[in-house]
Amino acid sequence: MRRNGFFSPARISVIAGHTFTQLVRMKVFYFLAVFVILMLAASFFDMPWSRVTEDSAEQELIILKSTAMGAMAMFSALFAIAGTALLIPKDLEDRTLYTILSKPVPRLDYLLGKLAGVLVLIAVSLLLMDALLTVVLHLRAEELLAAEMEKGAKLGWPQQYLDIRRESISQQGVTWDLQAGIAAIFFKATVMASLALLISTFSSSTLFTIVIAVVIYFIGHFTADARNYWLYSQKDGVSGELKILTQGVALIFPDFQLYNIIDASIEGKKIGQGVLARLAILTLFYAGIYSVLAWFTFRKKEF
Repeated sequence: MRRNGFFSPARISVIAGHTFTQLVRMKVFYFLAVFVILMLAASFFDMPWSRVTEDSAEQELIILKSTAMGAMAMFSALFAIAGTALLIPKDLEDRTLYTILSKPVPRLDYLLGKLAGVLVLIAVSLLLMDALLTVVLHLRAEELLAAEMEKGAKLGWPQQYLDIRRESISQQGVTWDLQAGIAAIFFKATVMASLALLISTFSSSTLFTIVIAVVIYFIGHFTADARNYWLYSQKDGVSGELKILTQGVALIFPDFQLYNIIDASIEGKKIGQGVLARLAILTLFYAGIYSVLAWFTFRKKEF
């Protein structure tokens, strides 16, 4: 009875492991080769302006981080959507789903295992890209810092100004705040993967799932602006019904502007631990809501 209970972390981990292996066989790690080439190109070639302004060294590092984290965000979002959308149709095609559900395996365990497998692969990919970015960014920052100090020595800059330049350049190098931005990328991917899982439980078309998830992804970046404009444009004030309606819309279209610490981390700004903790709780809330809704939809399907 315990083995076939309602919820089992052991079963979820087994399904997650199988999903991870299944996704790896799709050769998704080929994207990492593109990322490696991108990082090597960014580290070996100087920027067009060749550091002609005072803060050009910082700008080079910001552009390097922006390029790398943009690639991370694109990979994680696209794979969270496309990878998740393919899982259930793939299991149906291979008839793996029938085998799993006939064990019997609760459908909640199946869905959570699939979601966990996708998230593990995204996490591993982000960790590998993060490691490469850390190495390249550190080497580039050290190179730019050495060049700046050499330039300052030749021009006779005072030691106080040299220390300011050293701190300014180092702030754009490898920092814990940069890791917070990468964590926010993973959080966004988690929300999109759980949302794509929900759509795939009632959609009969993989393409439909991907298209709708991509549309919601882009809408999520403008949800806050649209909601604020609508609420503040009400001449007679905001009623309780309108507030409930806007909160309901926020559940359907996640507010990705709340994850804008990614831009702040690229710019070298300080990010408090409380901000990251709130984002983690928000991500668990969204993922939990979408997963429960996916379970309610999926448990009524006949296979």
